[in-house]
This record gives sequence, C-alpha cells and structure tokens, in this order.
Amino acid sequence: MSKFNDLINGDKPVLVDFHATWCGPCQAMNPVIKDVAKQTKDAAVVIKIDIDKNQNLANSLQIKGVPTFVIYHKGEIKWRGSGMQSGTNLIQQLQSLSSQGAR
Repeated sequence: MSKFNDLINGDKPVLVDFHATWCGPCQAMNPVIKDVAKQTKDAAVVIKIDIDKNQNLANSLQIKGVPTFVIYHKGEIKWRGSGMQSGTNLIQQLQSLSSQGAR
C-alpha cells in the first residue's frame, strides 16, 4: 500500500481504474482508459488496479463495484465514479485538476 500512497501523493492528478478481469464493463472500458492515458500524456498518471489481486486496498477504499474510477490529486480524492464513464468526462476531470495545479 505504500507504493500506492507514493503514486497518489505526487503533484500530478492520478486516475485509478479499479477493475476485475471477470467484469464485462471493465473490459469494455479498457480502450477508453488507454485513450485517456494517451490524451493526458504527462499531465496525469493513469493506473489500473485489479481488485481481486489487491483486495486489502479495495476494501480500505470501500470499492463495492467495478469499474470504479477515483481521481486523486496530492493525496486527496477529488472525484469518484462507478460504472461506465466516457473518456471525455474522465479527461475533463483530470484537466480541471491539472490546470488547478498550475496556478
């Protein structure tokens, strides 16, 4: 969990995709998440976490369903959403935090 804390405490916004291999909507979101990572480039960090391989982390963050997306900035949760999300929405959420960090 310390590696996770190191990731979310950086200066860049971090989008975490909590997913499971058995989850159909999670699999459908894979190309969307790849596109978000590609479009945000160095302005944000995008990571995927398998809840079955990281049960302690998922439980501590009360991840009840997948996919769940959480955006952290400087260690704080700034946005959280469950279920299918549009790439546009995720990018807008990340960009709003990136622009705040530049102020």
